[in-house]
Amino acid sequence: MSERCIRRFGGALLLPLLIAPVLAQDARQIVEESQRRGRANSQRYEGSLEVTGANGKVSRKSWNYVRTGSYGNSKAIIRFTSPAEVKGVALLIVNHPDRASDQWMWTPAIGRDRRIALQDRSTRFFGTDFSFEDLEERDVDQYDYSMQGEEAVDGAPCWKIESRPRKGKTSQYTRSVVWIRKDNYVAARYENYIKDALARRLRQSRIENIQGIWTPRLLEMTDLRRNSRTALSFEKLEYNVPMNDNDFTVQALRREQ
Repeated sequence: MSERCIRRFGGALLLPLLIAPVLAQDARQIVEESQRRGRANSQRYEGSLEVTGANGKVSRKSWNYVRTGSYGNSKAIIRFTSPAEVKGVALLIVNHPDRASDQWMWTPAIGRDRRIALQDRSTRFFGTDFSFEDLEERDVDQYDYSMQGEEAVDGAPCWKIESRPRKGKTSQYTRSVVWIRKDNYVAARYENYIKDALARRLRQSRIENIQGIWTPRLLEMTDLRRNSRTALSFEKLEYNVPMNDNDFTVQALRREQ
C-alpha cells in the first residue's frame, strides 16, 4: 500500500511528497495497534444514556449490550431496558470485515422485526444521537488513512489521523478524523464529516484498565446539525465472558428480556 523507503531525489521541495506515503503507513499501523489492544473475544455491559435535545430537554434511557466474535467480524445485540415505551426494543448487528454490517431491529410493541436498509443507516437510533452506522465496528481494511499531525485531547498527547472509506464501503461520512492517545492507544475523539461539514463528534473519556484492556467508560456523541447530545456510560462492563452464538440471531432478537 505504501512505500517504506525514501529515495534522495533533488531538492527539499520534494520531501513532503516523498514522506507522505510513509506517514500514511504509520497512520494505518497506529489504528491497527489501537484495535489490537482493545480486542476481546466477547463483551457485555449495562449502558445508561442521557439525551439532551436542542431545547435543553433531557431524557434518559438504558440498554444492555452483548457482543461476541473478533473485531470487525463480530455480532452484537443492543436491548433497551428502560423507559417503558422502549423496553424490549432490540438491535442485532452483524459486522463484516469487507462490507457494511447487517442490522435487524425488533420492536415488541408491534411484534415484528425489520432489516435496517443501507439508506437508513444515517438515521438516529431510537432518539439517541448515535446513527445506526455509528453502532457498527469499523474494520481497518475498509478505510484509507493519513496522518494529520499531533494534538492533545484532555491533556493527553494524541496522533491525529484522517480516514476515508474505500471504494465499495457504504458510509454516510465522507471522512472521519480520530485522535488516538499515545499512552494507551485509546481513541479519545472522533469527528465525522459529511462532505465538508462536521456532522457528529464523539468524545471518549473516563478511561480505565478493565481486565487488561484500556476502556473508555463514557461516550459523548454530539450531533452538530441538531445541536443535541447523548452521553452513554458503561456499567458492569466485562470482557471475554462465555457467549452462545445461537443468542445472536434474528430469532433470539425476539426474546423478551
